Amino acid sequence: MAELALTARLNTSAADTRRGVVRLHPEALTALGLREWDPIAITGARRTAAVVGLAGSGTPSGTALLDDVTLSNAGLKEDATVVVAPVTVYGARSVRVTGSALATGSIPSATLRQALLGKVVGVGDAVSLLPRDLGPGTSTAATTQALSRTFGVAWTTELLTVAVTDPASVPVSVQPNTSVEWGTGPVRPAPGATANPVAPSLPPVRRPTLSVDELVGVGTQVARLTEWLTLALDEPELLRTLNAPARLGVLVTGPAGAGKATLARAVLGGRHVVELDGPTVGAAEAGARLRAVSEAVATIAGGGVLLVTDVDALLPDDAEPVATLILEQLRAAMTGPGVAFIATTAHPQQVDARLRDPDLCDRELTVSLPDAGIRRSLLEALLRRVPTAKLVLDEIASRTPGFVAADLAALCREAALHAAARASKSKTDPILRQEDLVAALDVIRPLSRSGTEELAIGSVTLDDVGDMVATKQALTEAVLWPLRHPDSFARLGVDPPRGVLLYGPPGCGKTFLVRALASTGQLSVHAVKGAELMDKWVGASEKAVRELFQRARDSAPSLIFLDEVDALAPRRGQSGDSGVGDRVVAALLTELDGVEPLREVVVLGATNRPELIDPALLRPGRLERLVFVEPPDADARHEILRTAARSVPLADDIDLAALAADLDGYSAADCAAVLRESALAAMRRSVDAATVTAADVASARGAVRPSLDPAQVAALRAYSDNRSG
Repeated sequence: MAELALTARLNTSAADTRRGVVRLHPEALTALGLREWDPIAITGARRTAAVVGLAGSGTPSGTALLDDVTLSNAGLKEDATVVVAPVTVYGARSVRVTGSALATGSIPSATLRQALLGKVVGVGDAVSLLPRDLGPGTSTAATTQALSRTFGVAWTTELLTVAVTDPASVPVSVQPNTSVEWGTGPVRPAPGATANPVAPSLPPVRRPTLSVDELVGVGTQVARLTEWLTLALDEPELLRTLNAPARLGVLVTGPAGAGKATLARAVLGGRHVVELDGPTVGAAEAGARLRAVSEAVATIAGGGVLLVTDVDALLPDDAEPVATLILEQLRAAMTGPGVAFIATTAHPQQVDARLRDPDLCDRELTVSLPDAGIRRSLLEALLRRVPTAKLVLDEIASRTPGFVAADLAALCREAALHAAARASKSKTDPILRQEDLVAALDVIRPLSRSGTEELAIGSVTLDDVGDMVATKQALTEAVLWPLRHPDSFARLGVDPPRGVLLYGPPGCGKTFLVRALASTGQLSVHAVKGAELMDKWVGASEKAVRELFQRARDSAPSLIFLDEVDALAPRRGQSGDSGVGDRVVAALLTELDGVEPLREVVVLGATNRPELIDPALLRPGRLERLVFVEPPDADARHEILRTAARSVPLADDIDLAALAADLDGYSAADCAAVLRESALAAMRRSVDAATVTAADVASARGAVRPSLDPAQVAALRAYSDNRSG
């Protein structure tokens, strides 16, 4: 079945607000074989379905416009990647929904059915009362008038939850003969209603609930949260005896997908819990947000726990007036007996600072990024019930730096798809094998790296880099040893180097070395070139530096590669950029020397003008290891030519050693360019040429001139001698 990966954007059109419509460019509809108002599957962090409509003429072809409710149902935020595909749905026999006290039972079933007519829903989806009112056969003017007469304008902000559908295992569309009722019990089909028997395309959406024993790698967090809950809710008299308030407010932080909400739900198992989804409630209008929080607070009055997931979406740091009212409601709830408040967020810096007041969230619990050992345990748990061949999970764990539990689950799903496709073709039993997991690594990108630029690594390792013996050894000691032998550094009582500066003439392979180093150590690389972090707005550059280092910590072990670092961190006080450069240097120094240590993160800078870099950045504890990448000598040029010639059919009369000796003054890039130009010369001679001859190489020699500047090379050698002397 065809599918497209598009960029999710919020549809700001008032006509489409909360009506369950996804707008696509006409080219996307054609590629998917869809017509307007057909059902469509939407896959983000969750899977859901909606109806598809044509986007306006100014919408890019790679964009999908989703309303706020559909974004939330798919577990998406703006600018995330969403996969859309055609889907066949059932016409529902019956649907049960739940809602607020205002709506439940007050809206007749006939009116409720008309409000949901034509919408595509699944179990667990949020759906508004705003009629779709688009496309053929969906005019609901009478329903709109009935709802307005009953509730005034309040009904437009109501969100219902689909509790039960019949059929239950697929997305369904609400039809004129569908029975739509309130509640969570078994549904009763309308008289004469039948479901269209088509193959299911989507599984039901149910929130997974794990027991504490099934959690992996969070034993300390489980024990601490369990202790806090026991004291605050089960043994409050102990706290009162010590004149301490018997309340509990916890902010659970950690990378997206690390399992914060899963941890909280597992520990809270068996307690009275009311859960609010931050993005869903936060996307509503101010009145609806206040009402949702008020109802949740009222529900736990007298005992219970309020769990708010992704609280940054409900209480962002922009200090809007409604946030003050919500915080006051939470404070009032916390004064009641037997009440606890738990909030989760992957972006603690974007949460309203007042949430951390002592009378709200006075405690913080962090779910860390899993290391290789925990990743292996997570893979074992995820594959426990999967038929597998012999797997080497240590290899997969070592190749998944930066992966959280959600990423590993996605990896296992992708591997299962790979195994299923193989079994379908060969007509054999589906068994997941090592090659399926390895193949999935090429598809699944961890959440910690989504939306960020990373250096393409490839499969070239340091062993494939010709010559450069001293340079490779220096990089191995500074970067790979701390990651492979941390016990040795601890035993000797020294801290590993935090940073390395590669300097040398242009074209001598500095970036190539970084790629090879990252491939050798299975590291993620976060690359910034030149002045990309520079921003004229006060605070923006410093924020960009902080986010860069945070992404590196979240995907450790990792490299931060600062290419053209002389433009990024020039000597302070000597630039005319209104102090931007000085602030960037200060931010870099703060991150390198800061309170939060750089564990399994190494900073690599590259430059051909080391004398322009601020000296403070080159002191011990920062970019303390300076490695001179010398221009290639004859032996190195021979290795470069041999590597570059692997895919070039050279004639037998070409002597690469002699050619290398004759290319004095050529950089590594120049040597590769000679062979590339030789191949082009062969094509000019004959488009059907099968080999590159010595005459083609001679022609290329005349076209490709050496780029190394002798004066610059001499200056760099002098700089190296002064540093080593």
